[in-house]
Amino acid sequence: MTETNQGILDNCRTAIQEAYDTLNEVRDEEDEAYDNLPESLQDGDRGDAMQEAIDTLDDAIGYLDDVIGYLDDLDSFIV
Repeated sequence: MTETNQGILDNCRTAIQEAYDTLNEVRDEEDEAYDNLPESLQDGDRGDAMQEAIDTLDDAIGYLDDVIGYLDDLDSFIV
């Protein structure tokens, strides 16, 4: 891998890591908001929607974690 492309990948990794961190913060805040709902609302439509959003955030975080891992693997191809 050329140094130029390695620099580009480093920039990508940084941006993806920032997105990963931000999504984790949002997920944690949403999880806390869900936990603070009265049980009657957790069991209703609002609670279901919040839980689906949290689950989707978890999926997105997992995908970004995979991408970060792939980018880290590319480090072994630097010559």
